[in-house]
Amino acid sequence: MSLIVQKFGGTSVGSIEKIEAVADKVERFRKDGHQLVIVVSAMSGETNRLIGLAQEISASPTLREMDVLVSTGEQVTTALLSMALNKRGIPAKSYNGSQVRILTDDAHTKARIREIDDQRLRGDLDAGYVLVVAGFQGVDENGNITTLGRGGSDTTAVALAAALTADECQIYTDVDGVYTTDPRMVDGARRLDSVTFEEMLEMASMGSKVLQIRAVEFAGKYKVPLRVLHSFQDGPGTLIRVEDETDMETPTIAGIAFTRDEAKLTVLGVPDTPGVAHKILGPIGAANIEVDVIVQNVSIDGSTDFTFTVHRDEMERAKGILDRIAAELNAREVIADDKIAKVSLVGVGMRSHAGVASQMFEALADVAINIQMITTSEIKISVVIDEKFLELAVRSLHSVFELEVEPTGVVVD
Repeated sequence: MSLIVQKFGGTSVGSIEKIEAVADKVERFRKDGHQLVIVVSAMSGETNRLIGLAQEISASPTLREMDVLVSTGEQVTTALLSMALNKRGIPAKSYNGSQVRILTDDAHTKARIREIDDQRLRGDLDAGYVLVVAGFQGVDENGNITTLGRGGSDTTAVALAAALTADECQIYTDVDGVYTTDPRMVDGARRLDSVTFEEMLEMASMGSKVLQIRAVEFAGKYKVPLRVLHSFQDGPGTLIRVEDETDMETPTIAGIAFTRDEAKLTVLGVPDTPGVAHKILGPIGAANIEVDVIVQNVSIDGSTDFTFTVHRDEMERAKGILDRIAAELNAREVIADDKIAKVSLVGVGMRSHAGVASQMFEALADVAINIQMITTSEIKISVVIDEKFLELAVRSLHSVFELEVEPTGVVVD
């Protein structure tokens, strides 16, 4: 008998019919003899409805009361799913975050989990109950309701799996696994049987929307086997796992991630003196604007150009800061460009395979795509390009690296 934590997102529980379908799925696992903890999100659209109600009352409600309000969405789903299970003769209990005692810090709307009291959960599991837990929420040390922010239900599921030492944490969503790239863009995109936590972290940070970064980080830290599955279609999904010694023999590239959410800012004619990078990026960091790719050109006549990327939503605010800095530094001009995209090759196999970067650059050159910026890590190569070439770039790279082809088995001596 295995202990499995299953998480169902808002689209999976978006109606009574879908909640009944989830109950049917849980029933099948129960009949196979598994102990089950089910984590659910609010029904799709419910959180936005609650936020809309708050905004009708106040343009700037207190964060504490916002947490009290939006946390009710998940509690509705836990009760309804528990009713559906009990109707099927499956003993089930619903829990909100405070009843489990998912202890968090006091950062309302973006709290972090500190610890989980698993005593009550273990007692009810041993008594034969299926536990239905509200995702996305916890409680601080003063008893205030908190919410975990974006991806909070995924994080709740992984944290519970870690606390209970579950055999697997299963994330049910509207896709049947992690793909080599977005199948809506590339017809030949292939579902991956497994990826490592490192690969999944890179893919999530580079634009893959299948899993939230916080949940993957949590799973990697506590070595929780994590599987992505389709809510209403049978299949093996994709297992996200710890890297092992066989991964060096796997295909070089696991997948291609991309994002349109970035913008590029360039300060032209910056004095090439020690500390100039700090003078530019210090105020940007102080404004809590996250910087991604950074490039500083070679000095010409004592001046240089300094370029970096930020999230597209932060471009105007960042440019306002740079305009002031440029004036102080006697720089020539600040240029902002929000028509860029970032494309990334990801794979732990890069560690033992040379020439990936040159092959990537050649593939892009063959379709006349100019590379504006480059950044690399051990298992990732990212390039910034003109946004209008994004689909062409992804399709070309997917073909050149033959990601549509199922890898053959490798025998390791």
